[in-house]
Amino acid sequence: MYRVMLVEDDERLANLIIEYLQSYEFAVDLVARGDLALPQFQASKPDIVVLDLMLPGLDGMVVARQIREHSKVPILILTAREDSYDEVSALEQGADDFVNKPVQPRILLARLRALIRRSNGSQGDDAAHDPELIVFGGLRINKGDRIVEWNDFAIDLSNTEFKLLMILAESPGKVLSRDDILKKMRGIEFDGLDRSIDNLISRLRRRFDDQHSEKIKTVWGEGYLFSPSAWSLA
Repeated sequence: MYRVMLVEDDERLANLIIEYLQSYEFAVDLVARGDLALPQFQASKPDIVVLDLMLPGLDGMVVARQIREHSKVPILILTAREDSYDEVSALEQGADDFVNKPVQPRILLARLRALIRRSNGSQGDDAAHDPELIVFGGLRINKGDRIVEWNDFAIDLSNTEFKLLMILAESPGKVLSRDDILKKMRGIEFDGLDRSIDNLISRLRRRFDDQHSEKIKTVWGEGYLFSPSAWSLA
């Protein structure tokens, strides 16, 4: 049984999450105020934290930073906004993933399990010891052999598609601008007109059934973000 610390002041939503997670044998500790989160965290030592951003007492961003200063425990953010600023800011404070409100319990459970697997290193001992292998959930990239598998199926990528996937996967949770990507791919700067990166991103999304842009997120005005835990949602 894994222990979850849920930091959420919406009583109805909190009860829904608790009931659902307990049915899957998670133990849940509820905290309704941001300023009480760190003391509870230190007392209960949870395996994962589910953290709302809008909290009384202390902002969720501050809570995430406080927890990250004490522990590497996975932190999943609940946000009612679709603004990418929240996601980028939370990543900078140490968060690992996001679920947008209204919360779908099945999606929340899948994200929690994915983060716990990553935290426990259960992506496979081969990935932990093989520097040529990158694994995120159902995605496996063998850099040496240039082999890509998604949910145990080989994915045939062009040279440019493979190179772009590698650039993104080697910077999980980090926003890469078009300029960053172009410099790594071709050694040139983005001129504001070149749409080749956008087209390549679209092609990669089609390859991995990412029609909702969950695996490779668009951060408007900034670039693209490889979401590490979304690859576990087969």
